[in-house]
Amino acid sequence: MDDFDVIVIGGGAAGLSAGLMLARARVSVLVVDAGAPRNAPAGEVHGLFGRDGTPPGELLAHGREEVRGYGGRICSGTVTDARPGSTGDGTGTGFVVTVDGHRCFTARRIVVATGLVDDLPDIPGLRERWGAEVVHCPFCHGWEVRDTAIAVLALNARATHQALLFHQWSPDVTVFVNDQPGVAEEVAAHGIRVVEGPVAAVELRDRRVAGIRLADGDVHEVETVVIAPRSRIVAPFLDGLGLAPVEHPAGIGEYLPADAQGRTGVPGVWAAGNVTDPSAQVGGAAAAAALVAAQLAMEFALEKVAQAETSTGSRGRAPRVLSPSPRVSARSA
Repeated sequence: MDDFDVIVIGGGAAGLSAGLMLARARVSVLVVDAGAPRNAPAGEVHGLFGRDGTPPGELLAHGREEVRGYGGRICSGTVTDARPGSTGDGTGTGFVVTVDGHRCFTARRIVVATGLVDDLPDIPGLRERWGAEVVHCPFCHGWEVRDTAIAVLALNARATHQALLFHQWSPDVTVFVNDQPGVAEEVAAHGIRVVEGPVAAVELRDRRVAGIRLADGDVHEVETVVIAPRSRIVAPFLDGLGLAPVEHPAGIGEYLPADAQGRTGVPGVWAAGNVTDPSAQVGGAAAAAALVAAQLAMEFALEKVAQAETSTGSRGRAPRVLSPSPRVSARSA
């Protein structure tokens, strides 16, 4: 059974960023990558300094090579179980992580960076163009859909917020109320067009978005569809760690609570990226994971100092560090 200082669960932007920082700090690290990043349907990553316009797959491939270049390991597979257990160093503290039901690894610490899944409504034509002409984030896709005829499809109260934001990129914005209460009045007060009635389908022409079809058969020509799907964490192994996703206070779906440094309510388990912040773009998710990795590297360094002082009987003072913020309670919002 292979033993590591840290196992990072998730090989997207956050997971690879954590893996890179840890490997550079000479911390033994394994990144487990299930190969299903949240942004896979998108053609390019945007708003990422120095890498704007890079295809997601290309960005991740480059990141994997960087992690390996510093001695980190990448394992392709899905974590099916994780729970407290004995590590290979015989200390009796740490975690056992099972990949694909049969491969087991141990680690002193875990970083959860699994990201999220966006639950799309079951509307014909929507999923086919998700990440292309069907989008959700103006800062990720606004420039690419600028000056197009934009339909904001109301799935929840966030439709008003999205309509006001996307109006920055196009003067042609229409909100399709889709029977969501209160949306029509609020949007109309800002001078944005409103179409009442339930949406039946997204019309496609030449494999591109061409319109919105209502339940009564009326078709309204549009070029872009904006939605606000709920996010969902797919990580059944969390139960073995004593953790569980909770509803985000902003009503955008699930997330895993963690403190400002990325500590969860379970000692030794950290989290970073979209799993803790569903609205984070690629750069933000990677930056948060780099911070978590730096905190972990510092923690390991201070452990070595303490062990050395204990073994030599030194009474010298340990280096002063900032106190960690209070832990988030396990299984709590």
